Amino acid sequence: MNITAKKKLQPNQMSFNFGGGTAVAESVPDQPENQPESETKTRKSKKTKKPSKKTEKVLKQRQEKTHSERTGAATAESMAAKQRDISISEFFAKNRHLLGFDNPRKSLLTAIKEAVDNSLDACEEALILPEITVSIKQLTEKKFTVTIKDNGPGIVDKQIPNIFAKLLYGSKFHSLKMSRGQQGIGISAAGMYGLLTTGEPVQIISRTDKRKKASHYHVQIDTSKNKPLVVLDEDCDFDLPTGTQVIITLEGKYQKGKQSVDEYLVLTAMANPHAAIIYNSLDGSVYEYKRQSKKPPFVPVEIKPHPYGVELGLLYKMAKESTAKRLSAFLHHDFSRVSSNMASDICKKAKLSKNAKPASLSLKEAEALHTAINETKIMAPPVNCIGPIGENELEQGLKRTIEADFYAASTRKPSVYRGNPFLIEAAIAYGFKTTKDSGNGNGDNEDTQVQMELKRFANRVPLLYQQGACAIHKAVTEINWRNYSLSQSRGALPMGPMVLMVHIASVWVPFTSESKEAIAHYPEIIKEIKLAVQECGRKLGMYLRRQKRIRQEMVKRGYIETYLPYIGEALQEILVLKDSQVKTIVSRLKEVLEKTRQI
Repeated sequence: MNITAKKKLQPNQMSFNFGGGTAVAESVPDQPENQPESETKTRKSKKTKKPSKKTEKVLKQRQEKTHSERTGAATAESMAAKQRDISISEFFAKNRHLLGFDNPRKSLLTAIKEAVDNSLDACEEALILPEITVSIKQLTEKKFTVTIKDNGPGIVDKQIPNIFAKLLYGSKFHSLKMSRGQQGIGISAAGMYGLLTTGEPVQIISRTDKRKKASHYHVQIDTSKNKPLVVLDEDCDFDLPTGTQVIITLEGKYQKGKQSVDEYLVLTAMANPHAAIIYNSLDGSVYEYKRQSKKPPFVPVEIKPHPYGVELGLLYKMAKESTAKRLSAFLHHDFSRVSSNMASDICKKAKLSKNAKPASLSLKEAEALHTAINETKIMAPPVNCIGPIGENELEQGLKRTIEADFYAASTRKPSVYRGNPFLIEAAIAYGFKTTKDSGNGNGDNEDTQVQMELKRFANRVPLLYQQGACAIHKAVTEINWRNYSLSQSRGALPMGPMVLMVHIASVWVPFTSESKEAIAHYPEIIKEIKLAVQECGRKLGMYLRRQKRIRQEMVKRGYIETYLPYIGEALQEILVLKDSQVKTIVSRLKEVLEKTRQI
C-alpha cells in the first residue's frame, strides 16, 4: 500500500514517501516566495556547463593568489626573488663578535693586537729586530684613535688597499709554516669595525725604500662587495727609512687591569724578548719594554702538507689539480716525508698503477689511495716549519716582567696532530713578595690565598679570553699539583704565588673560533702540554722541598743558638769551669751540631 503526502510542503520541510514500505525522506529546496514552481523546475532541468581546463587553471591561480594575499604567505617565486649572494664582509659586519669585537673594551684591545701581530710577523720575515710603538688617544668619551708604527720592510704600494680593506686576503692561509696571522681577516676586520662605529677610514703610511717617499693611503671596506675603497692616495714623508704606520679610529673603552691593552703588551714583550716595544698610554705614561735578546728568532720554513693530515676530499681535489704525470710522482712531490719508494708502496697497497694519471683518478680510487696512506708508516713531518721561543729566552721573558725567586722552563720535542707539526713550551716563575714564612719551619705562607696565574700563548701571541674553554687550561687543571708541594682544589688551578706560561707553536693552531681566543681540545696537544708543564713542575717541586728543608733547618739552628748558652752555664756549675772554658765548649758544641745538620 502506497501512501503519499498530498499536502504542499513549504521550503526546508521534509516529505516522507512510504512507497515499498520504506520511509524515504525528501527535502524541498529553498525557493523565493513569489517565484513560480514551473520556473524552478525549468532551471533544475538545465545542465551546468563544465569550464575548460584553461579556465580552471586561471580560476585556480586567482584563488591561490587571493589566498596568499589574504594570509600573507610567501610563494616559491617570491622567496626565489629574495635570494642573493652574501659577502663575507657583510656576514662579519653583522657577526663581528666572532672576530673579537664583542664590546668596546675588547674591541680596542683586538684592534691593537691585530696591528702589532702584523708588525711582528713582517719584521721577523725580513730578519729585522722589531721596534714597535703603540699609542692611544681619546677623542671623545667613546671614540679613540690607535696608532701602531713599526720598522719593518714596509708594504708594496698596490697591496695596501687589499691588505687593510678586504677580508680573507693575505699570504699565510695556504702557507704551512708558523706565523701569527692565519686567515687574512684581522687588520681588515679592525678597520671595518672602525668604519662601522665611527665612519672613519683606516690611515696607512708605508715606505719600502729609504730613497723613495712613503705611500699615504686612506682606505675603507665596501662591505657589500668585500672590496677596498680608496679615499686618499698620495706620497708623503716618513720618519723611518722603512716601515709602516697604521691609524684606526674606533669606538672603544680604555680600562687597565686584566684583559687590557696594558696586559697584552706586557705579555707580548714576555713572549718576544727580541722585540723593543714602546707604549704611549692614554694617561700620558710611557712604558718601554727593552729588547732582551739581540738574536733574531728562528725563521720557519714552509713545508708541504703531510699525508696523515689530508682528508679524502682534499686528496681527491689535489689529485685533480696536480700537474704530475704519474701517481707516484704526485705523492712524492706534493707531500712531505714521502720518498719515491714509499710512493710506489702506497700505490701497490691501493692496487693502483704508479704510472696512472692523478687527474684521472675516480673517487673510489682516491678512497683506496687514502686508505693505503693511513695504513703506511710515514715519518713525522719536518719541524723546521716551527720556531720555539727557547728555554733561555722564556726565562729572560719572565724575568723581564716578573720579579720572582725561582724560574724554570721546558721545551718539548715537536709532535703532530692531524698531520700538522706543533711544539709545546712551558715556563714557571715562583715566589712573589706576598710569600711570608711563619717561622715554624712548615713553610706556611700566603700561598693558600693566591691562585696561580696562567698565561697562554699561541705562536708568540697572548690569549687573554676564554681561558676555561682552552686546551691549555684543561691540561693544567688535570695535573696533580700536590706532587709538586702545591695545594689544589679538584678541577682548579693550584694555589701559590706563581705564574705559569704555556706556549704552543704550530703551522696551524687549532683555534675554536675566528677570534683566536682558545685552542681546541686535541688529545695530542693536551698530552704534550701536560708533559711540558710536569717537567717544570718537577723542577719547582725540587726547589720547594729544598726551601722547606732550609726553613726547617734554620728553625732548629735557632733552637741551638737559643739553648747552647744555658747548656754552657749548667756545665760550668757542674764541672766548675772558667768563663773562657765555657766559651770554648759552647763553640765546639755548636760546630759539632752544625756539621751533623748539613742541608
